[in-house]
Amino acid sequence: MKKKRIEFLKKDYCQGFPAFLGFKVKRIESGIFESQVFVRSELKQQDGFVHAGVIATLADHTAGYSAYTVVPENVRILTIEFKINYFKPSIGTIIICRSKVLNNGKKIIVAESEIFDVKDGNEQLVSKAIVTLAAILQGK
Repeated sequence: MKKKRIEFLKKDYCQGFPAFLGFKVKRIESGIFESQVFVRSELKQQDGFVHAGVIATLADHTAGYSAYTVVPENVRILTIEFKINYFKPSIGTIIICRSKVLNNGKKIIVAESEIFDVKDGNEQLVSKAIVTLAAILQGK
């Protein structure tokens, strides 16, 4: 993947609602996108766990950008559907999301996101999502 495209995706990923939540890019490769968020009190729910909505947003948004790594620059990505499973509460200081394209179709792309809780330097898988995305030509 070209450096110019990687720089564009880094900047594009971190705007709007994801920027408000504090999402950051960790790694970009063809078919792979990795992100993270530092946990702060505003991202937690009433019991002190990271809110499920934050985890779902991270999984969805990062999966979308894994899809962006495999399409031409004139294509936009939109989520059609996603399913997420939560295995255990997230209680760490950092959340990492690793997304990869599972099926790179012409118009429909399927990606998987794995979400890890990081506490005391140890990662633990807390959630997994399958995200179905539409590849749409810009301006259509």
